[in-house]
Amino acid sequence: MTDVDVEAQIFALLAQRKPHTTICPSEVARALASEGGAWRQHMPHVRQVAQALAQQHRLRVTRGGVLVDATAPGGPIRLGLPGDARTVDN
Repeated sequence: MTDVDVEAQIFALLAQRKPHTTICPSEVARALASEGGAWRQHMPHVRQVAQALAQQHRLRVTRGGVLVDATAPGGPIRLGLPGDARTVDN
């Protein structure tokens, strides 16, 4: 799986959601894993791509509503579209 695959899946999942909502990185990993595949092994890659997109201001990465580094330890994160402070974690 390439960075382009991960990026495309992130934005595809966000496009399917109501405005101002977020997705979990695990949703991206599960969508990209083969059926019944080990999606958890893809999580570091998904987080790395999410962080790169956040640095380009193309994605918001939050934990508890606060912007964070997607690759930093500390618990679950959410991915949302940038420029929307009203983003709801769903």
